Amino acid sequence: MAGQCSVSRNAVWKAIKDLREKGYVIEAVSNKGYKLTENNDIISAEGIKACLPSDFEVAQIMVYESLKSTSDRAKELAMEGASHGTVVVAKAQTGGRGRKDHSFFSPEGGLYMSIVLDPSKLFSTDSKAVTSFVGNAVIGAIKELCGIEPYIDGINDLYVDGKKICGILLESGSEFDSNTLQWIVAGIGINFDSDIDSFPEDVNERASSLFPTGKATITKNALIARVIEKILDCHPDK
Repeated sequence: MAGQCSVSRNAVWKAIKDLREKGYVIEAVSNKGYKLTENNDIISAEGIKACLPSDFEVAQIMVYESLKSTSDRAKELAMEGASHGTVVVAKAQTGGRGRKDHSFFSPEGGLYMSIVLDPSKLFSTDSKAVTSFVGNAVIGAIKELCGIEPYIDGINDLYVDGKKICGILLESGSEFDSNTLQWIVAGIGINFDSDIDSFPEDVNERASSLFPTGKATITKNALIARVIEKILDCHPDK
């Protein structure tokens, strides 16, 4: 491996050590090298980018172990001038929320992301149209990669067989003097392979997950990338 990469064995060892510290399970085989084992579905900016088309432009992808809310962080970035397509992802949220400040239980096993959108780059700034577009983009990504077709119930929730698997919340900021829309943040929370039995009783009765725990047929990185790709295409017919 060191020879193929034109680096020292010590550099390879340091890279393997860094990956293990990030949670990847890597086996070492004497005189053969290293092997990445199965069940290494770890969300990372590099992993998400690897699942995007090589020519697809995304402003920035930030991945956190845990945040109070990915949308809160994305809004902070938007107010600081973050570019269209800036993405914030967290492996868990401590204060996830939906419409009207309803809480959104967000433990590990889920997929939590928010995307900063520039209104001038969207096909519309009508709140219902953009919310519907984001919902259908997520539905399309799930259908293509998972073979599951959720449906929208209400304004911003996605369901499968009568149980909620995804919540979507769009928030925006405007300039007071001109009443000009400055930015939109699309927050998305998906129960990916969440342990629904561990959810609070009032939640697990009406919630479901795309996959049973540990039995996903795709990676979280792949689904995040497909959602990003569909939303940033910004065409309602895709």
